[in-house]
Amino acid sequence: MKKVLCLVTVLAVMAFSHAVFAAEKPWMVDRVLDKKELVLGTAPGYFPFEMIDKKGNIVGYDVDVAKEMADALGVKLSIQRYGFDGLIPALQTGKIDIVMAGMTITPKRALVVSFSNPYYSTGQTLLVSKKNPDVKSWRDLDQPGKIIGVSLGTTGAMLAKQIFEKAQVRDFDTFPDASLAASSGRIDAVVYDEPGVRVYVAQHPDTTYGVYDLISVENLGIAVPKNDFASLQWINSFLYSFVGSLKHQTMVKKWFEDMSWIQEMEAK
Repeated sequence: MKKVLCLVTVLAVMAFSHAVFAAEKPWMVDRVLDKKELVLGTAPGYFPFEMIDKKGNIVGYDVDVAKEMADALGVKLSIQRYGFDGLIPALQTGKIDIVMAGMTITPKRALVVSFSNPYYSTGQTLLVSKKNPDVKSWRDLDQPGKIIGVSLGTTGAMLAKQIFEKAQVRDFDTFPDASLAASSGRIDAVVYDEPGVRVYVAQHPDTTYGVYDLISVENLGIAVPKNDFASLQWINSFLYSFVGSLKHQTMVKKWFEDMSWIQEMEAK
């Protein structure tokens, strides 16, 4: 009888603790529904995923996908701007609900946040200053005296520091900062995601060119608080129904194929 009573007591304590924990830390998707607002954290500067237009608005592919998510939830979308390195801490402290910032799914990041299924696949390529006219591969730039720019905290930064043994790898706060340095000839090249490189070259064809053989292939994911499985299930269901739809195809064409939006962006 004592064993039975002890077991019942333990189960009751566990159930109470679980209820208190659930009350204190509801799933992100439930909080969003309660407050009727989805707060997106992003880091503008990753073309064409998140950028600043001439009116000061944050726009891009990630923003449009987030708007569709908010519409599907029946809530408004709010956007908070961070440096890339500040996004995960902001998510962990509850300042934002999700991160969409062209963030590559990696094992290291997955230790501190949880990722949705991939919503876009890309890879690392080279943005090269035209002062180096004959570059065919990253290996051509791995020489003493060459300077390779990277955006702080990105997978391109991590990759460059792994593969370049002779060239100097220099950190910049953002891709626009690094690409401006390449465009002005202060550095030799930048390692960055293919879509961003293609957009920058389209904007600055006189001073830069791209080497588009992928150095690595990467999948981008939507980050939510660690182990928030209910929210992940909803996001993955949304992606399953949205990706490949007519609306999504139109969105992809707008941001990745038709470059007419470039003239509406803030000058860099």
